[in-house]
This record gives sequence, structure tokens and C-alpha cells, in this order.
Amino acid sequence: MIWNELGVSGGTALIVLCALYFVIKWAVRNGIREAHARMNGEKGWPRRLWEGFAQEGGASEEEAG
Repeated sequence: MIWNELGVSGGTALIVLCALYFVIKWAVRNGIREAHARMNGEKGWPRRLWEGFAQEGGASEEEAG
């Protein structure tokens, strides 16, 4: 098989595929949550984090953009 030509054993390939599965699953789930929040008019966590940072730093809304 191609795995043997690359020097990867079956167990290692299984672990890599499982890790890849969970990373993709996590990314899709977070994307769906973010899209749902935007459709409902809620601010996502990056925007809330940025606004909290701007308030702590004393930056005004005009400077934050």
C-alpha cells in the first residue's frame, strides 16, 4: 500500500486519520455556530474579545474601527 511506501504503519495512519476527523468536525461545528450567531444578530467571540480589549486599552470606537 501507499502507507508502507511512505514508511507509515497502520496504527500511525489510524491515529492521524482520527485526529484529522476530529479537527475537521471541530472546525465545521464552530463554523455552524458562528453562522447561526450571525444570522441571529449576535456578536461572535472574536468580536466580543476585540471589543473587550479595546475597552480595557482605553481606545474609543473610532480608533477601534
